[in-house]
Amino acid sequence: MTRRPKPANPYYDGPRSDHFDGRLFFNPDGIEPASFTDLLRWQFGGGRAKWPARLPSPHPPAKPEPRIAADGLRVTMVGHATLLVQTAGLNILTDPVWSDRASPLSFAGPRRANAPGIAIADLPPIDVVLLSHNHYDHMDIATLARLRTAHDPVLVTPLGNDRIVHKSIPDMRIAVGDWHDTVDLGHGVTVHFEPAHHWSARGTSDRRMALWSGFTVAAPSGNTYFAGDTGFHEGRYFRAVRDKHGRFRLAILPIGAYEPRWFMAPQHQNPSDAVEAFRILGADHAAGMHWGTFQLTDEPAHEPRDLLHAALDTRALPRERFR
Repeated sequence: MTRRPKPANPYYDGPRSDHFDGRLFFNPDGIEPASFTDLLRWQFGGGRAKWPARLPSPHPPAKPEPRIAADGLRVTMVGHATLLVQTAGLNILTDPVWSDRASPLSFAGPRRANAPGIAIADLPPIDVVLLSHNHYDHMDIATLARLRTAHDPVLVTPLGNDRIVHKSIPDMRIAVGDWHDTVDLGHGVTVHFEPAHHWSARGTSDRRMALWSGFTVAAPSGNTYFAGDTGFHEGRYFRAVRDKHGRFRLAILPIGAYEPRWFMAPQHQNPSDAVEAFRILGADHAAGMHWGTFQLTDEPAHEPRDLLHAALDTRALPRERFR
């Protein structure tokens, strides 16, 4: 009986490395994503909190200034992992999602519980998009197409994601890189690709065929770290980033989508993990993301915020340093 060959990787066909085996990407000394059987066990195991249909923000929609001076840094929360970072005269979006659902379907899948913190029509000119990986709550092709038409930004993204985007948006300008690569944005700003402990998939047959990453934005205003999606992974990557770059002015860290821990811990850190990451990084300030917008996992809507405050209090860290 002959064995059928495994399907080729449609997104990337580069050389092997310490995190690419020639077909699939992986987390070195890490943990692979859970199996389909474990997924079913979680989905049908109960314990999922019920979110309200709407979670209106206490803040009015923001209308950012067009540009911020070279030594300034302003960050505006849009929702989930989407933030507007303004520094050195550049406007940078992280993992932009303005769609109503984080899903391949327009009529099903996790739905927004609140409106974006900036209306897409009120965005300043967008120069750069940092895209950490291809899960639907981070790579939203409809939003990327709107940004391409209105702003023509450069998309900075790890290996393999360029082919996914170009299939739908062939004229998108893309700078693609591996972990530890850099992209010079001008204005004295450099983006560094940083390792993250996560995985990728757009469907059932392309798991781990495109790379995932975090980013450091090194600018005259100081270093900003955007972790993307990541598990804590014993803090290894946070220590490596600190050793590589030194002081951070700001760390943007995920604090949500962490329950149940037996299923989520390798891929999504919880608020206590995020506070420990903040401490390891030695950042002046942190911003908590990846919570309160789309219900992806079991925890109640506001629990990430409440547990974040508790973890800060336990470690005697001022709450205003981690918002």
